[in-house]
Amino acid sequence: MRSASTTLTRGRITRYAIGSLGTGGFATLPGLVLVYYLTDSLGVTALAAGAIVTGAKVWDVLIDPVIGGLSDTALARSGSRRGLMLIGSIGLPIAFVLTFAVPAGLGPVASGFWVLIAFMLAATCFSLFQVPYIALPAELTDDYRERTRLLTWRVVMLTVAILLFGAGGPEIRGMFGDPLLGYLVMAAVAAVLLGAGLFVASTVAPTRPMLPVRPGASIATHYRDGLDALRESQPFRVLLGAFMLQGLATGLMLAAAQFVARWVLGDEGAVTPLFVALIAPALLMAPVWKLVADRIGKERGFRIASTAFLAATVVLGLMVWMPGWWILAPVALAGAAYAGMQTLPMAMLPDVIAHDRTVAGHDNRSGVFSGVWTAGETTGMALGATVLSIVLAVTGYIETTAAVEVAQPDAAVTGIAVAFSLLPAALMLLSLVALARYRLRERDIIGTSA
Repeated sequence: MRSASTTLTRGRITRYAIGSLGTGGFATLPGLVLVYYLTDSLGVTALAAGAIVTGAKVWDVLIDPVIGGLSDTALARSGSRRGLMLIGSIGLPIAFVLTFAVPAGLGPVASGFWVLIAFMLAATCFSLFQVPYIALPAELTDDYRERTRLLTWRVVMLTVAILLFGAGGPEIRGMFGDPLLGYLVMAAVAAVLLGAGLFVASTVAPTRPMLPVRPGASIATHYRDGLDALRESQPFRVLLGAFMLQGLATGLMLAAAQFVARWVLGDEGAVTPLFVALIAPALLMAPVWKLVADRIGKERGFRIASTAFLAATVVLGLMVWMPGWWILAPVALAGAAYAGMQTLPMAMLPDVIAHDRTVAGHDNRSGVFSGVWTAGETTGMALGATVLSIVLAVTGYIETTAAVEVAQPDAAVTGIAVAFSLLPAALMLLSLVALARYRLRERDIIGTSA
């Protein structure tokens, strides 16, 4: 049974893509500033800051498979996944503001607990939207190339979000003499954009079940379904493994970017040109990667993009010995590659889901797959902050509170540079090894959906 009409309207593609204004913003801004906010404004130690961010993400990973099952159940019962998406779009802005609303005068321990609880709530609301959001492409169209078209424009909006939140957020923060007030205003402005993006995208959810769905049951059933999807779908295991490793690499670089600006380039505001250098090529290259995929296949295009990102991080390794503004050039190469690293695997995921449904004969498990996928993606990004916090602690990074200046030891500055370059390079190499085992091709998808 076909899931939807083959060709997607521009309006539907636009509304779906706008969701990445929210998902990209939430993935970018906390990943960029939250550890730095904890260590350099609230006085939380580096290891504790990493534990706080990781703890919230671990919670996110635990609930994602459950939300995936609930999303499939909601589709079976009400004919739409939109209900969970609406709850997430309302709750996320509130929880996001609370994360950066730590009252003045709280000690580091109390401040850390405040951020942990608020960020866990934000992560929960984000998952309520993100999991059904990722499930939608497999149901919006059954055409192999239309999925690439849909996800290409999603990634274009994702790159806009990264630039808007990654460069604009720190700029808003820097407009205020009081760093804590700056963070709060930054969060409030960001929250408005987050909520708007998520709400608009929720309207694209189909209003009737397009495929047969097996409703879930208990929480244990949801976890078992997720494990079954991993065990039974080799293409899914390989794609998710490669994507997780790349998420860890990019999450590590994202978390380290603010530290690179402050301690390697010597200018806290340098994070803005870093993000411009990253995103400008990504905006230009996202449509190009679609053309590459149409010509040589998504999986080959994904390998080329990953190899280019690997080359950029290897070159960035020279900043350990030669820090300077020259790093903007390899960052731009990484940005061009990053567009492909997002567009192509996200376009391959609906193909994997369709292959599971038509070849293996399973009922619609879009929510299950998207729940496990979101959990894996979250794990990779969360571990990036964890790895950075470990590097900072091992190299002797000195935490501080707002408006108190410190001098970092040379070992800490070197550790920051390595975390932004050579460690991500090693992770990218591992992802390419994993990706070599991906066997699904366009002929396999067309042959099963015809």
